[in-house]
Amino acid sequence: MSAIERVLRRVDGYQQTHGALGFPFAVVKKFGDDRGGSLAALIAYYGVLSLFPLLLLVTTAFGYLLGHSAKFEESVVHSALAQFPIIGDQIQRNVHSLRASGFGVVVGVVGLLWGGLGVTQAAQHAMNQVWNVPGVVRPGFFPRQVRGLLFLGALGVGVLGTTVLSGLGALGSKGLATRTVLLVASAGVNVGLFVLVFRVLTAKAIAWRPLVPGAVAAGLAWQILQTFGGYLVAHQLRQTTQVYGFFAVVLGLMGWLFLGAQVTIYCAELNVVWSRRLWPRSLLQPPLTEADERTLAAIAEQEERRPEQTVDVTFE
Repeated sequence: MSAIERVLRRVDGYQQTHGALGFPFAVVKKFGDDRGGSLAALIAYYGVLSLFPLLLLVTTAFGYLLGHSAKFEESVVHSALAQFPIIGDQIQRNVHSLRASGFGVVVGVVGLLWGGLGVTQAAQHAMNQVWNVPGVVRPGFFPRQVRGLLFLGALGVGVLGTTVLSGLGALGSKGLATRTVLLVASAGVNVGLFVLVFRVLTAKAIAWRPLVPGAVAAGLAWQILQTFGGYLVAHQLRQTTQVYGFFAVVLGLMGWLFLGAQVTIYCAELNVVWSRRLWPRSLLQPPLTEADERTLAAIAEQEERRPEQTVDVTFE
C-alpha cells in the first residue's frame, strides 16, 4: 500500500464514521453515480430552446386572463427574468405576448406549449434518474406531456407569486424590515415551488415529507444564486463578449441554466440520500459499504425495460 493510499484510507475511515462529512460526500458520490453533470447539461440545453416559448406563453396567458396591460406584462416578464442576472434585461427586449385572436391564438399557444415542453422532458428524465426509477414503470409519451404541463403550471404559479411579491415591495417602504420580510417570503415561494416540482417530475410515488430537505436547500441556494449570480454572469460575459459578441448572451444564459440545473439535481440527490439512508459511502473500494451496495443495486435495477424482465444484483 502506497503512502497516498494510506492517507486516503484514513480520510475514508474518518468520513465514514462522521456523518457531518459522510452525508455530503454521499450526496456528491450519488450525483456522480447518476451522471448528474450530463443531466444538468441536458436541462440547460433544452432550457435555452424552451425559454422564449415559455415566456411568450406566460405573458399571453396572463394577458388574456387579466386583460392586456403593457405594464402588467412587463412586470410578469421582469419577475421571470429576475432569475437570470444581467442577461435578463437583454432577453426581455425580445419578449411580447401574442396579439392574434381566435384560431390564431390557439395555434400559437399550442406551438408555444410544444416548444416549452422540451425542458420538462429533460427535467423528468433527470428526476427519474436521481430516484433510480426503473424504465418499466416510467410514464409513456402522453403521461409525460401531462406531467410536463403540470410542471409548467407550477412554474407559472411561481412567476405569479414572485410578481405579487415584487409589487408589494414596490408599494411598501424600502426599510430593512420590509426587505427582510420580502426576502423570506420569496425564499418560501421557492421552497414550495421546489417541493411541488420534485413531486410532479418524478414518476415514482414519493411522499411529500422526503422532498422537504432538498426543497429547503434548493430554495436557499437559488436565493443565494440570485443574490451573487450577477457577478458570476457579468464576469462570464466580460470574458466571452470580445470573442463571441452577441452569442455571449446565449453562452451566459446556458451557463446560468447549467449552474441552476446542477444545484437542483444536487438538492434532489440530497432527498434520495437522506430518505434512503445512503451513507456512509466508501472513498476507496474494496470494501464496499452497505450504502454502496444498495446504491449500485438500484442503479442496475433501473435498467429494467419490460415487465417480463427482472434484474437481480449480487455482490461477491
